[in-house]
Amino acid sequence: MKKRNLKERITLDPIMTLVILIGITIVVSGFLNLLGVQVNYQTIANDVTLEYTEGLATVESLFSLSGLKYIFTTTVANFVSFTPLSSLIIILIGIGIMEKSGFLKTAVTLITKKLKKTTVTFWIVLFCIISSIAGYLPYVIMIPLSALIFIYGRRNPYIGIIASYAALSAGTGINLLFTSSDSELLRNTLLGAHIINPSYNLGTTSFFFIMLVAVILIAIAITVITENYIAEKLPKYEFPENELEDEFTITNKELRGLVFAVIAGLLYLLFFIYCIIPGLPLSGALLDYSQGFYIDKLFSADSFFSNGFVFVVTMFFVILGFFYGIGAKTIKNNKDLCDDLGHSLDGIGKTLVLIFFASTFISVFKKTGLGEVIMAALANLLTIPNLGTFPLIIILFVISMMGTIFLPNSSFKWAILAGIAVPTLMDTGIAPEFTQVIFRFGESAFMGLTPLMAYYVIYLAYLEKYNQNSKPINLFKTIRYQLPYSFVIAGILLALLIVWFIIGLPIGVNGVVSL
Repeated sequence: MKKRNLKERITLDPIMTLVILIGITIVVSGFLNLLGVQVNYQTIANDVTLEYTEGLATVESLFSLSGLKYIFTTTVANFVSFTPLSSLIIILIGIGIMEKSGFLKTAVTLITKKLKKTTVTFWIVLFCIISSIAGYLPYVIMIPLSALIFIYGRRNPYIGIIASYAALSAGTGINLLFTSSDSELLRNTLLGAHIINPSYNLGTTSFFFIMLVAVILIAIAITVITENYIAEKLPKYEFPENELEDEFTITNKELRGLVFAVIAGLLYLLFFIYCIIPGLPLSGALLDYSQGFYIDKLFSADSFFSNGFVFVVTMFFVILGFFYGIGAKTIKNNKDLCDDLGHSLDGIGKTLVLIFFASTFISVFKKTGLGEVIMAALANLLTIPNLGTFPLIIILFVISMMGTIFLPNSSFKWAILAGIAVPTLMDTGIAPEFTQVIFRFGESAFMGLTPLMAYYVIYLAYLEKYNQNSKPINLFKTIRYQLPYSFVIAGILLALLIVWFIIGLPIGVNGVVSL
C-alpha cells in the first residue's frame, strides 16, 4: 500500500516530464560534446558523379552559454511556427461547428447505428492508415474526430484516440498510394541504386502490391488489439449526466440538415477537385508544375494546394456544420454561428502549454544533433563484412525501427541510410525498391513510440483532455498504450518481408524483390 501511495504521489504531469526531458537532453549534449563523440558514415557527395564521401555526425552542446542563448532566442519562434499548433487551432474551428450544430452526432449515428463496434473501429483504423497520403494533417483531424465518434457510440474516447494514433503512425510508411514522402525517399533510393546500375529506374506504382497487403494486415491487427486488449484494459468512461439521455433519434429535421450539408459539401469538393486536375480549362490552378510526380504537384512546399490544405479542410467542415445547422435549425442567427465556430477551442489552455513544451523539447533535441549521431552509428552496422541476405534485411529493419525513436523524420533518416543500404543490399541481390520498403516498414512499426514526432503532442493532449482520473496522464503511459501495436506491427511486417522475399513475388508494377 505504501509503495502504491508513493507511486501516486510521484506521478508526473506530462508538462513536467517534458521539462525534465529538455534538461536531460541539454546535459547529455554537453557531456557527449565534451567527450568528442562523433560518427563517420558514407554518403553520396555528388548527384552526377555518384562519388562517396565521409559524412560526419557530431553532437552540439547546449550545456553552454551559446546553447542557452539558442534556447532563449528561438523558443518563442519555434512555438509560433510549430506546425501542429496552427493546424490544430484552425482545424478545431471546423470540428467545433460540426460538433455543436449536431452534424457529427447525426452523421455518425446514421452511419454506425447498425454496425458492430469492431466494424466501426476497423473502418476508422483503415481510413487513418490510408489518410497518410495527406502527410501529417490527418493527426489533427482524425484524433479529435475519433474521440467524438466513440463518444457518440457510447464508448470510451480513449479507445478512439489510441487506435487512431496507432493507425496514423503505422500509416507513415505503408499506404495504398504513392505519397509525397515516398517521392522524397525515392530520389535517394535511386541515387544509391545508380552507384551499381546508372540506368536503374522506378515508378510510382512499384510498391503497390506489397503495400496493399500490408495495409489490410495492419488494419486488421490494430482493430484486433484495440478491441481485445486496449478496450479491455482501459477504465470505464463516465459520461456526464446530461449525455445519459435516451437513444438519439434522427427526425426529419436532422435529415433535412444532412441533405443541406451533403449537397453543399459535394459542391465544395467538386470545385476543389476540379482545381487540382491538370489539363482541363481553368483547372490545376492549385498545383506546383515545377514537380514531376503528380503527388509532388499537390504536396510540394510551393504547391498552393499544400500550403492551403489545412484551410481547405477547415472550410469543408465549416460548410458541413453551417448548412446542417441551417437545415436542422440549430443555427438561427450569426451569434449561434460564431459560438459554434469557437466551441472546440474552449478549454484548450492545457493543450497549448503542452504544445509549447513539446515544441521546445523537439527543437532542443534536434539542435543537439543526437538523432543524426545515433542514426549514423546504426547505419554503420550495415557495413559489417560478410553479412548474408536475411541478416541484412533484419538489420536494416531494426535500424529503421530504432532510428525512428531518435530521428522520426523519414527524409533525414533515409538521407543517412540510403547511400549505404541501397548499394550494400544490391550487392547481395536485393532490389532497391525492396530496400526502401524494408526501411518504410521498420519506421512504421515504431513511429508511435517517439515523443520526438511533432504530432505526438496531439495524441498526448487529447488523452489529457478526456482523462477522468484525478492524476494527470503520464507521458510514459501514453507510450505504453502504443507498445502492443508497435511490437505486433513489427512482427507482422518483418514476417511479410521475409515471406515475400522467399516467394519472390513482385512488390508492385515493375517492382521486384531480387535483381
